[in-house]
Amino acid sequence: RGLFFSSSSFLITTRLHVDTQTPCRGAPGTLRTPAFLPAHPEHEPPPPPPPGRDVCDLKKDWSDHALWWEKKKTWLLKTHWTLDKYGIQADARLLFTPQHKLLRLQLPNMKHMKVKVNFSDRVFKAVSDICKTFNIRHPEELSLLRKPRDPKKKKKKLEEAEEEALELEGPLLTPGSASEIIYIGPVKGSIYSSPGLYSKTMTPTYDSRDGSPLSPTTAWFGDSPLSEGNPSILAVSQPISSPDILVKLYKPQSLLDKAKINQGWLDSSRSLMEQDVKENEVLLLRFKYHSFFDLNPKYDAIRVNQLYEQAKWAILLEEMECTEEEMMMFAALQYHINKLSIMSSDHHMNNREKEVDEVDAALSDLEITLEGGKTSNTLGDITSIPELADYVKIFKPKKLTLKSHKQYWCTFKDITVSCYKSKEEAHGCEVTPDVNISGQKFNIKLLIPVADGMNEIWLRCDMEKQYAHWMAACRLASKGKTMADSSYNLEVQNILSFLKMQHMNPVPQYIAEPITTDINSECLVSPRYLKKYKNKQISARILEAHQNVAQMSLIEAKMRFIQAWQSLPEFGMTHFLAKFQGGKREELIGITYNRLIRMDASTGDAIKTWRFSNMKQWNVNWEIKMVTVEFADEPSLAFICAEVDCKVVHEFIGGYIFLSTRAKDQNESLDEEMFYKLTSGWKLDPSLNVPLMRRLLQL
Repeated sequence: RGLFFSSSSFLITTRLHVDTQTPCRGAPGTLRTPAFLPAHPEHEPPPPPPPGRDVCDLKKDWSDHALWWEKKKTWLLKTHWTLDKYGIQADARLLFTPQHKLLRLQLPNMKHMKVKVNFSDRVFKAVSDICKTFNIRHPEELSLLRKPRDPKKKKKKLEEAEEEALELEGPLLTPGSASEIIYIGPVKGSIYSSPGLYSKTMTPTYDSRDGSPLSPTTAWFGDSPLSEGNPSILAVSQPISSPDILVKLYKPQSLLDKAKINQGWLDSSRSLMEQDVKENEVLLLRFKYHSFFDLNPKYDAIRVNQLYEQAKWAILLEEMECTEEEMMMFAALQYHINKLSIMSSDHHMNNREKEVDEVDAALSDLEITLEGGKTSNTLGDITSIPELADYVKIFKPKKLTLKSHKQYWCTFKDITVSCYKSKEEAHGCEVTPDVNISGQKFNIKLLIPVADGMNEIWLRCDMEKQYAHWMAACRLASKGKTMADSSYNLEVQNILSFLKMQHMNPVPQYIAEPITTDINSECLVSPRYLKKYKNKQISARILEAHQNVAQMSLIEAKMRFIQAWQSLPEFGMTHFLAKFQGGKREELIGITYNRLIRMDASTGDAIKTWRFSNMKQWNVNWEIKMVTVEFADEPSLAFICAEVDCKVVHEFIGGYIFLSTRAKDQNESLDEEMFYKLTSGWKLDPSLNVPLMRRLLQL
């Protein structure tokens, strides 16, 4: 180091297995893979050099190696750049290391897997490669999360517990060779043609009833190493073996704990190495954005199962609040799915090599597409009746009163005039259900945004059908849609179906399983209800609720579970601790797929809501960590992120806007550059946001 050979040459310390000094030039020489390292096709780590032999004589395939500058946290991948352009001087210490390193990945089903990931790729690209290998479409919905730390446990004991759990789980997928590593990279010849999308001529890959593969595993995963192992582990749900697993896992006790978990999301525009991710570190693969596009059971058995698993664990670990009746419904669905999964696995093993005629499958799919669904009379939807709505001063004459006119909001529709004290628009409101089936309580809580905050209004319905229609109308109104929208009837049916699954039959019908059967109820409900009821009571209620879902197929039960999860009030809400401009204390900012919510940190009540459809632009001051959002007809919103990098909040906002631009065209490729422009913190051209906002308003 520091010893010059000529006017432009100096020594650089390059660390391989031992430190070695390499003569290099600054300019005009370019950065190349060191020529002193001879190539060798072997991939295993080289043995230490024998006595008297230089380390430079080691034989190894160095094609996957690259230089890493530890001080600047930068990969030197642009080999055509000069050393001066990178800013490398004689005191630089470089690490010559493989780009693909071992990573311990925890899937949404809580199972651990050892994978090799490219540590020099951006996280967005690395996740795309992982999902491509696992045959999970739409990888833009997933990302990597650091494992949360339980503050109540000591660090040493926590690390011991983690290592023990990893040893118990072990590598679940082995490629059938001596190595137990899944290599993450491009899949040659796979049916998965492009990241997150599929071709219009693609034949169904999975049975729409039970999610099992329609063809042998070699066609299921192509040349992926998963085809040599046991790929059903990804598409088939496995029951929780012991209630002790729930006890050991970290459970957030408050909204602040949930906000701290969200601090661990990795930056999608930077590589793993740049974010201090170490080799063999445990990272969580999770659905980050709760906007699931084109969820099709025929192509997405693995994606559906992993979504179901993430929803299941979120409910069991009490990350989302739900009522007692909803918990029993979720438990009954879990019990049903566990039974069918075991049956499906046995059936799949007996018919593993069943061949399917692709032509017949394509013709059947085409027949269903051409026949379409039932046609309905849409005349009522497209016929518009003129309506008047405005503020009008009204006077009702009475005896011994002065002639004073009061202003009311009046509507004239058909032959009816309605008068209201004020104009209460449901557009942009927060809709929260308050339902108790056994108590016949069907309430709807509306928080309607006004200039100084939110107006709270409660609607009480007398029966389920009335509640379903009003709830569907409120949900559509919150998105700026009317009941004339084509999704209104579907929303009503989904709400009625959700309520029906929560019914407890007053006269129990025939139950196939006796109550004495051990259904492992401790693994089907959250710990809160285990403290409230005895196991026999919980088992009886689960079996009673199971009668409402007993006729469902496996994939239908998983889809119903996901839909019920999406119906919960807290679904898709990502919390961050923030201090708003003008505020005196720290509050919470909640981000969903279509809005920002200012929330009370102690109670979780919504204080103010802002819709993305009303947003003009957002800016970030990286020095003071302040996010500023400007709206079309509202004052701008400004807040400082507390205990979290504002880049994480910025990425959530830009990520949801990016997901809203996805179209139904199945041949459209994923625009990675647009994702980076919206989420990586680059200075955007104002004209770039205009078409995105217009597209968002249309959606």
